[in-house]
Parts: sequence; structure tokens; C-alpha cells
Amino acid sequence: MQAERAYRLVEIAEHIGARPDSLRLADPALQILGLASLAQAESAHISFVTDGRHLEAARASRAGVLICTPELAEQLDRACLVVAEPYLAYARLSRLFALELPPTGIDSSARIHPSARIGEGVSIGPNVVIGEATRIGNQCAVGAGTVIGRHCQLGERSRLHANVTLYDHVSLGVDCLVHSGAVIGADGFGFAPSSEGWIKIHQLGGVRIGNQVEIGANSCIDRGALDPTVIEDGVKIDDLVMIAHNVRIGRHSALAGQVGIAGSTEVGANCTLAGNVGLVGHIRLADNVHVTGKSMITSSISEPGSYSAGTPYSETRKWRKNAARFNQLDRLFQRLQKLEKNQ
Repeated sequence: MQAERAYRLVEIAEHIGARPDSLRLADPALQILGLASLAQAESAHISFVTDGRHLEAARASRAGVLICTPELAEQLDRACLVVAEPYLAYARLSRLFALELPPTGIDSSARIHPSARIGEGVSIGPNVVIGEATRIGNQCAVGAGTVIGRHCQLGERSRLHANVTLYDHVSLGVDCLVHSGAVIGADGFGFAPSSEGWIKIHQLGGVRIGNQVEIGANSCIDRGALDPTVIEDGVKIDDLVMIAHNVRIGRHSALAGQVGIAGSTEVGANCTLAGNVGLVGHIRLADNVHVTGKSMITSSISEPGSYSAGTPYSETRKWRKNAARFNQLDRLFQRLQKLEKNQ
């Protein structure tokens, strides 16, 4: 990926918080045009290496400079930018080279309610709809085809990609990013059984999203039944995630693809839910809980740590035998209890 401008290596070091003396065998005035992988980098690119498993690829790379740890730099006879955490440095540097679309003003096809308030430096794309009493902060960007309902709020510098839908009474903080196809504020799944069938419980709450939250493509966050669904500051949500009504996600937690969280569940701060994790409703996860992929969590977790559920894969014939044995565990346990009691 090419940048809109070149950066001197010393500028890059400053951007990621590295000292000028962190440059090893490198020209501070070297012009860097982009950030690339070890395999694809050319002489005007910068790349990174995080551990010894990639040393051979690092030696073979044509990158002009590599970001690496002091230990790895000692094993690389080439230009390096030495930092304690190369992956973190790469993350910070990626923003410098990100190609963001420049603001385009307000497209003539946009439909904006007269009572809506639009800040300065806002970009609003074609066929956008913005409802009554909604407020769009300064330097926000709203992509083509996005629909924003009534009484919504976007904090400064927040960006909605194309075809995002915000129902009524949804608020986002500053510096949020919502990817295409996300739906925020749809009705929670609430129905009361009766002799006549299911009676809809109308969802009267909203959705409140904090600052610096990212929401992936085609993810859904339902509105609350009475109180709002809450996503706190710094939360990162991957594609195809389902968050039900009145869920609360704590600060700086991260949810990977296809996570599903049932209603009124609370996830603490700094938690991670790996791909395809499911949480039942009305439970609570403490801060710093980390759940591995495809786990189903059916009760509250009160202690920090890593948790897993489910059975590991194996060759199908063996897996079927083991699955059949699971059904016998209770009977075997009762037999063991009798044997121990008779001893």
C-alpha cells in the first residue's frame, strides 16, 4: 500500500514513540513510502518481525528497514528500528499509512431532517438519511446509503461506512468506527407467551456506545427493553457479532467473529471472547476473563483467567465413540460412588 506522502525514517520513529538512537544500521533520512509484509516489501517499505520464527523471512525480505526487538536486531545484519514491542509499533504505524477517503461535503441526494444538527467538516455520502433531532459531531463521515434514525448522536470524528443502519435513540461517542452492514438499535428478541401465541414486548430502550469503539461488518446490537444496551469505551467488535438487548460490554473488551451474547448479560472490562463464543443470558463475566473459541458459557464467571468449553476434535470414528461415552458418564459416576462407599 502506498502512502499519500513519503516519511523520513526518523519521523516514523517519532510517530511510534521510539527514540532516534533506536535506529540500527539505518539512515534516519531514508524515505519510506509504505508499510508491507516481509514477503511483499520493497526497499522503500518498512516491515516488522515479532519473534525468532520469522528470522529467515526477515533476512530474505527486501524491506528498507525492519521493526524488531533488541534481541532480534542482534541476529539481523541489516537496518532495523529497535523497539520493545514490534507488534504494537506496527499497529501505531499502520494509522500513518492508512488511506482514508477525504471529506466530500454533503451529497445533494442526502435527506437530512431540518431539525438535525450537523457539525463542521462533516462528510455525508449519497442517499444518506438522517432523522429528526439527530446530532452529527464535527469531522464525522457518513457513508453512502447509511440510515440514521431520530434522536441519535455521533461524537466527533466518528465514521460510519456505507449502508450502516442506526435505529432511533442510538448514541456513539467520539472516534468510533462502524463498518458496512452493521445494524444498531433493532428490537431485542422479547416476546411473552400466551394462549394466543407470542405477544411482542416493545423495546423502549436505546443503545449507548462509548468512545473509540469499533463495530465490524454485519454485526447487530439490539436496543434495550427499558434501559439501554451499553458498549463502553474502547470495545472492539468483529464482523458478524450478535449482542442482544440490555447487554453491557465493559471497557476495552474485544469480541471476535460470530460471538453471540444473549440478553441482560454483562461482560467485564478487558475481556476477550474468541470466535464463535456463546454466552447465555443474565450472567456476568468478571474483568479480565478470556474465553477460547467455540466455548459456550452457561453460568457467571467471577474470577479472571482463561476459560474453555466443548470437546476437542479428533478423527470422526474416534469422536463418535467418545461422544457416545459422554452419555454414559453419569451412570459410570454413580457406579464409582457406590464402589467408593462400599470400600
